[in-house]
Amino acid sequence: MTLRETALILQEGITIAEKPLREHLDVIGFKDAFYYIIELASHNEPLTEETIKTIHSLVLMNDRENRGKYRKVPVRIVGALHTPPKPYMIEPAIDRLLTQYARWKKEKHILEAAALLHLEFESIHPFIDGNGRTGRLLLNLELIKAGLLPVDIKFTDCRKYYDGFDGFDAYHRNANDPEQIAALIAAYEQEELERYIAIVSP
Repeated sequence: MTLRETALILQEGITIAEKPLREHLDVIGFKDAFYYIIELASHNEPLTEETIKTIHSLVLMNDRENRGKYRKVPVRIVGALHTPPKPYMIEPAIDRLLTQYARWKKEKHILEAAALLHLEFESIHPFIDGNGRTGRLLLNLELIKAGLLPVDIKFTDCRKYYDGFDGFDAYHRNANDPEQIAALIAAYEQEELERYIAIVSP
């Protein structure tokens, strides 16, 4: 979908000829998921397993069988040495992550804590599909709750984004150091804040 096509779907309710239904549902599902995290942030809701599954069910609204459900098969991340946990290990891994994240928020700057949350979530890769979209929504949920602006990974920065993971291997090799992703998030946050200030300034 182009940006204009996406706008037509969301603002005008127009379907795009020759584009598959799945792409339309992906756009609508992501919009619904984004509004959902805005609602959660407005009430400062804590991050829970139920929240994660609800966000995923909205993101993957086109897949009735898998939305909001942990994967039931082992997976590998293409080009990565790191292997996500087996299906039976996903739920305890998510529980541990939520406990760790609560501690990180007390011990670290929110950008570093949110980067760690994102990296660890993607490393667990709990769902069969939609992990990236769900993970970026979780990242933005926590940024908004901290009084920051949501960030959007631009297509032109995809290389930097994936280099931050380096197939997840660099992160795991470097004692789980989130510096590269945290720096990318910080740069986006500064850009968004500057844009916002320019809008509200007289």
